[in-house]
Amino acid sequence: MKIIMILTEALSLFKSLLNDLSEKRALVYLLTLAFAVTMASGFTLYMIDPNIHSLFDGIWSAWVTMTHVGFGDVVPTSFLGRLLSAALILFGLALFSMFTAILSVTLIGKDMDTWGQNVRQIEQDTSRIETEENQILHELARLHKRMTALEKKLSSDAGKDNP
Repeated sequence: MKIIMILTEALSLFKSLLNDLSEKRALVYLLTLAFAVTMASGFTLYMIDPNIHSLFDGIWSAWVTMTHVGFGDVVPTSFLGRLLSAALILFGLALFSMFTAILSVTLIGKDMDTWGQNVRQIEQDTSRIETEENQILHELARLHKRMTALEKKLSSDAGKDNP
């Protein structure tokens, strides 16, 4: 039962993360850019490298190179093909760095929202406590005035009893 509760909570967190990520326009742009670069580079590899025998092999080689998987099943052999692959490696580094940054911002943003809610709650609690403290201080001041008045009255009454 406990494992089911943990899995349910994990799935809920994952769903929430996906919803937050789907609202990030930068992620859509980044994925579109990755797709476009993969297609263009794959086509270019197919055109310039004799070891890339089909368009699909070119696209596959570009994607595998960009993601740093490097299966080695499709490898460019020409100078220009290797040069393009080297550029794809660098682009892949930048691409996954940006993806990681977007993911981090999304996760930190969730924490910042929670933190902001906590701060607002503390501010409300603090203002409520300050209001209660002010009421107590006003009541103490009122009681102090009454005590002072009673002491004066008692001292004046005591003076009347002792002629």
